[in-house]
Parts: sequence; C-alpha cells; structure tokens
Amino acid sequence: MRSALARTGAAVAVAALLTSCSGGGEPTEEPKGLTAAEACGGFAGDAAATAALKAVLGGERFQDSFSKPDKALSGLRDAAAAPWADSYRPQPVTYCGLRPAEGGTKDLKIEVNAVGKGPYLGPELAKSVTSYTSGIEAFSSEGLGHVYFSCRLKAPAHPIVVETTIWGPAGTPDTDLDRRTHLITLANAAARQISAELGCQGDKLATGVPAARS
Repeated sequence: MRSALARTGAAVAVAALLTSCSGGGEPTEEPKGLTAAEACGGFAGDAAATAALKAVLGGERFQDSFSKPDKALSGLRDAAAAPWADSYRPQPVTYCGLRPAEGGTKDLKIEVNAVGKGPYLGPELAKSVTSYTSGIEAFSSEGLGHVYFSCRLKAPAHPIVVETTIWGPAGTPDTDLDRRTHLITLANAAARQISAELGCQGDKLATGVPAARS
C-alpha cells in the first residue's frame, strides 16, 4: 500500500514539473508582424530610426505593405546605365511600405527615383518645410519628406541623383515639428541603406538624426 502511494506521489510530482516547464494552459503565441530591425531589410534597425518608426506608426511591430526593394534598386541601376535625355523620366518605385501589425489606418511609404540636377527646394516651398543637413538636399513637412543624394557608380555607369521620398500617415498637425524630424530620419536611413546596396561613393548622407539647418 505504501509503495503504491509512493508511486502515485512521484507521478503527480513529475506531472507538476512538466506542467511548470511548459507554462501550463495554452501555448504562447508568437508576436505578429516584423520588428523595426526586420522591416524592409532592416533600414530602421539603428536606435534613431527605430524610435522614429515607432513614433510615426505606433506600436512595436509592423507589416509590409507592397514593398518592392529589388525593383527599386534595379531601376536605379538602370538609370545609372542609361543615356539621359530631356525625355528620359524614370518612374519612382516603392522601396518600403509599412503599416502597424495590429492594423488601422496609419501607413508609411518610401519611394526612390533617379532625378535630374537641382535645386529641388523652391523658395515658396522652403517657407513650409524644415531643411536638414544630409546629402545634397533634405527637407520635410509633417506628412512628406525628401532626401536627395549623389550616387557615383563605377564606370561605365554615370553618376545619378537619388531622390528618397517618404509619406507619413495623414492628419498630423502642421505644428508637430517632431514629426518632420521623425520622417526625415526614416527617409535618411532608407537613403543610407540604398546607397550601401548600390555601392554609391560620396553620398554625404548623415548618420542617425539629420541636423536641422538654422
């Protein structure tokens, strides 16, 4: 009788140990979506860009929304190899599109394109944006930002100017100057990743958070 009780007690102890190891109850679900370090090839993996992405979209994880990084980079390489003329107008391609993993109406899109020589910021537009020190020109409003940088590729390709454009979620107040810095930080991070992928030389892109021009 005592032996049977001992065996029963041992079985209960083993069952309790297994339950505690497995956590008991339902298995824990994996978090949905991508981290900032995983989204769009990890362009927002550094601390400054990660903080900017979270501030713009909210939350900690994100879902991809029609990103075409390979097509975007291929288009830039083609532009660098093609003879430019007045009629040559490459089309912008979505390098990165993101939404919050939990859904909602917020979204963010980054497009890239090869463009002609500047200046890109006219005197009228300059009144409504903040300019930053990165690349050739960089400026942003609360909903839209641009970073332009020079990309010198190896011959026979010729130098091009790459335009990185970011659209943030709609409805941000015009007085939210922090949003301008968040958007330009993300556009600049994407530009740096694109430059590295292409092997550009002399892009003069800022690291981290671009400084506002005084």
